[in-house]
Amino acid sequence: MKLVFATNNLHKLREVRELIGDKFEIASLEQLGCFDDIAETEPTIEGNASLKSFYIYNKYKVDCFADDTGLEVEALNGAPGVYSARYAGEHANYAENVIKLLKNMMGIENRKARFRTVVSLILDGKEFQFEGIVDGHLIEDGRGYSGFGYDPIFMPDGFDKTFAEMDAEEKNSISHRGRAIQKLAAFLKSV
Repeated sequence: MKLVFATNNLHKLREVRELIGDKFEIASLEQLGCFDDIAETEPTIEGNASLKSFYIYNKYKVDCFADDTGLEVEALNGAPGVYSARYAGEHANYAENVIKLLKNMMGIENRKARFRTVVSLILDGKEFQFEGIVDGHLIEDGRGYSGFGYDPIFMPDGFDKTFAEMDAEEKNSISHRGRAIQKLAAFLKSV
């Protein structure tokens, strides 16, 4: 089965291909010939995942899936949440987002946070959603060089290292995206 993953993020694409394995061919937007910038205008993670997958399905008539992820910090009332990728501004990079978050967390003792991913799968025009959550906390200084985004400052519960200190296999086995994609893969095997 061939599915299009509605992303231009090479880090996400690599993670998902590693998680799905060779049971399914996962094509990128680039392979589809889509270079559109799909604006994430929905106020929720679920809404943005759905918006992206339906955009691709409606335009290209291919089975596809999209995800959206947010880092939800308890002390910041769930922020940055749906705005995680553009927390420091529309064109901010990963480092700028991390710097802003750490600045906003200065002096705050409650450092509980969670990553949440929602995957929206469109098969023959029908949508199915899958959620993955991993709880943890934010550390004060980044550690590690793997991963991307907030990985250097996020330490999942039960571990003494950040996502950025884990190899891909270890991170994918416990990550929010990994959990959502595992649910997606299990569903795909059943259809």
